[in-house]
Amino acid sequence: MFPIPQALNWMEASVDGRVWLRELPSRVTACVENWRLRLEAPYEHSYVSLVLRVSRPDGSPAVLKIQYPHRESDHEQDALRLWSGNGAVQLFDYDAEHHALLIERCEPGEHLSTVRADEALDVLSHLLPRLWIPAGAPFTSLSDEAETWIRSLPAEWGQAGRPFEVALLDDALDSLERLRGTQGEPVLLHQDLHADNILRAAREPWLAIDPKPLVGEREFSLAPIIRSYELGHSRALVVRRLDNLAAQLHLDRERARLWALAQTLAWSFGGESVTRHVETARWLWHA
Repeated sequence: MFPIPQALNWMEASVDGRVWLRELPSRVTACVENWRLRLEAPYEHSYVSLVLRVSRPDGSPAVLKIQYPHRESDHEQDALRLWSGNGAVQLFDYDAEHHALLIERCEPGEHLSTVRADEALDVLSHLLPRLWIPAGAPFTSLSDEAETWIRSLPAEWGQAGRPFEVALLDDALDSLERLRGTQGEPVLLHQDLHADNILRAAREPWLAIDPKPLVGEREFSLAPIIRSYELGHSRALVVRRLDNLAAQLHLDRERARLWALAQTLAWSFGGESVTRHVETARWLWHA
């Protein structure tokens, strides 16, 4: 069959993760047989799904992605289906039983983070409007996601040993309360669209992958770009990303700043980059 990439080893820490890992071979076998695929090498650096290079019956390259069921990845297939290859990888097929997506393979596949930061921001400023399309059900609303963060952030902050000042936490919670009920036009959002989730491709120069879809206002789209550090990690660079993208895309800078601060804190726990995310949030606090 294939070795399970080491990047997935962290799932052994939970009962659900261990069950999912044990079931992977049978899930892959079922998808290979159903779609008549030929297995190739797995991608080694996928941390929440098993992602395998495959060939389709006609010999064309594709990717088989077996998802670990998770709230943030719900309806990934629906987002890809709606985008229909316009700025994002194409969805060829979906198997709900095995949480499996058969999708377009990006070749040569380099990450957008490998280019100069200015070039990457230019790519992002042209790509984002293509992804902003009308959408509703079945996607989670940004308002509901913000409410989830409001409920969970205080407990996570306490469990993590209070890694930042309570005033920052309170400002983030207050901002989420204000933002969630005063949004502009709702569109489909890729809430994890940073430079490592955009790959160089043949069909288009760059394509988005791995959506964690929401429906909400456009300003939120800047949050993952601003908070992600692959394009540089300093106060000046974080603020520059905020200023650059808000101006180019004619978005409300203050709302973009507050969404970025809130998502940075909401996504800071449970990983290896808490310190960097907290630094980013502090830089955004009074930016």
